[in-house]
Amino acid sequence: MDAIAVLNPYTGEEIGRVPRGTARDVERAVQAAREGARQMRALPQHRRVAILAAAAQRLTAEAEPLAHLLTAETGKTIREARAEVARAATILQLASEEARHLHGETIPFDALPATEGRKGFYVREPVGIVGAITPWNVPLALVAHKVGPALGAGNAVILKPAEQTPLIALQLARILRECGLPEQALHVVTGYGEEAGDALVTHPDVPFLTFTGSREVGMQLPARAGYKRITLELGGNSPVIITPSADLEQAAEGIVRGGFAVAGQLCISVQRVLVQESVVDALIRELLPRVRALRVGDPRDEHTDMGTLIHRHACDRVERDVQEAMAAGAILLTGGQRLGPTLYAPTVLQNVPRQARIAVEEAFAPVVLLMPYTTLEDAIALANATAYGLNAGIFTRDLEEALTAAQEIVAGTVCVNDVPTFRSDLMPYGGRKQSGLGREGVRFAMEEMTELKVVSFRL
Repeated sequence: MDAIAVLNPYTGEEIGRVPRGTARDVERAVQAAREGARQMRALPQHRRVAILAAAAQRLTAEAEPLAHLLTAETGKTIREARAEVARAATILQLASEEARHLHGETIPFDALPATEGRKGFYVREPVGIVGAITPWNVPLALVAHKVGPALGAGNAVILKPAEQTPLIALQLARILRECGLPEQALHVVTGYGEEAGDALVTHPDVPFLTFTGSREVGMQLPARAGYKRITLELGGNSPVIITPSADLEQAAEGIVRGGFAVAGQLCISVQRVLVQESVVDALIRELLPRVRALRVGDPRDEHTDMGTLIHRHACDRVERDVQEAMAAGAILLTGGQRLGPTLYAPTVLQNVPRQARIAVEEAFAPVVLLMPYTTLEDAIALANATAYGLNAGIFTRDLEEALTAAQEIVAGTVCVNDVPTFRSDLMPYGGRKQSGLGREGVRFAMEEMTELKVVSFRL
């Protein structure tokens, strides 16, 4: 079988090899997952709870080697990697707790004259087999966000991790099996999206598909998937509004945290900072020293604040987009240069034209844009001037401004006095417009991955 080499984005060295899965491998996984789905459906609820809780504990116990593997695969800093391992453990723990409370309700049939004389209830049943496709930027926590709820709800799972970062997904599968998960309940098929991924998307015996990835790929999937339920978590172009009443120190700290974590490679990274004209200069005074203080380099170094982009081509793209924006009139305040094959300096651009590619599309890079506005109405219109609608933020001390933004911004989440990079793993998470379909967050994903069945007794 052909193999895929997994490369360290920082050093360029090969750190592992995985099989190049094909449609035939997906077919074998589906055949085995049918038995896994039967086993999971029969597995008592308390056993599913115990398996997920034990896996959460194992993640914590193995945190340090897992974090180093994450850093090697993704190029994110070792501190970011440790935080992701801890987050994945929390997600599995939440899944174990929600699995305990997954139940239906009684139905008051006699509340209507036409159904008087009946008693009944509904229950939640697993969909059967969940197909999960995950990205490279958060390759452990986002796998946990799909696998944990699916298993907690009593499903079998076929997972296709990103080809750049499959090793950490295989480690999570190992841990789950060692904690008692039936062998046929979780299958990891490594490979490329156009091969193994497409076979999983189109397979008629996979009734539920959950995908996190790019908008360009995700928007093709409903037509490719056919008659099945689907959850899509796609891209973003997250705006944050800074009003004259904002705490600018708090806002600057949030922008740095949200704009440059994982080198800006998050779908909810801070990208567009919409600043009221009267406070632009004051925000710049708060922001630039913090950005320039970020230490960029070897992600294994405990003192590094920002690591690499995922590969050389991502750096090429960022260089092109920044140069294009500057040629159109944007002002470079800091950064704007390549520091290595996959390292790009934390960058802040001012007065970026509203139609520039980097202002309209998802940057997925350590680049923050400062864009002035006059009125809050103008800021909200600018925030909504994108095909995306994932997360947004506003910094203000004015309650009316906060409520107006919360009501008028078209997004899945609006964060008040915080950056749109905020996410709690227990909240419903997802986007509007072309940012996706459905919702994640452990409880909400679990509900998506179950079917309601009504049982009615005629007395």
